[in-house]
Amino acid sequence: MDVANGKLTFGTYAAENFIRLTTENDLWGTLGNSFLYALVQAVLALFICSLAGFGFELYHDKEKDRLFGILLLAMMVPQVATMIPLFRMISKMKLLNTVWAFILPSISTPFLIMMFRQNSRNFPTEIMEAARVDGVSEFGIFWKIYMPIMKATYAAAAVITFMNAWNSYLWPKVVMTDNRAQTMPMLIANLSSGYVTDYGELMMGVLFCSVPTMVIFFILQKQFAEGITGSVK
Repeated sequence: MDVANGKLTFGTYAAENFIRLTTENDLWGTLGNSFLYALVQAVLALFICSLAGFGFELYHDKEKDRLFGILLLAMMVPQVATMIPLFRMISKMKLLNTVWAFILPSISTPFLIMMFRQNSRNFPTEIMEAARVDGVSEFGIFWKIYMPIMKATYAAAAVITFMNAWNSYLWPKVVMTDNRAQTMPMLIANLSSGYVTDYGELMMGVLFCSVPTMVIFFILQKQFAEGITGSVK
């Protein structure tokens, strides 16, 4: 009744809805899956895409520019067009219902690579020359100098990647055939797919699904704004 009336605060049945949600569904296991998938994907995507953006901009030449142009064309390919071949690859590798099935298609995305490359244009190259004189390796420059200076871009990319991974539904639905490997969006969809929908239980699930991304955004909102505008610290 509280849901139907559009009440924005906790209703009188919040405790009952929470009990039903946790007893009828594996809420904590599903939350753990979503956190695991999103965190692993965010960490790997940030490392791989930033390394690619670093290389494309600070070591660029005509061949790399052509390769980057081809990479950008991949942004025009819809996800559904690659879903069947990706599923066959994951199935043959026997990775269904694992974290790797979730993250492998998304650990390197043209958008993140482009974001790091564009923001790397403000990177002070004089520091790289000084580091080379001091004997620092190229990977050492990336690890010890580039990453700390580009922390605002990393924060913005982390928010984008985590939210995309957390809210992903279609690909996990394809590769996560075991309910023990389901994510929060899949749980929410299951709550509303029956003949009779318990809106109280559904809204409680939506609350648990929404809070983590809200908290992460509010914590990193300043760095997110700086990273989107290309700030270098």
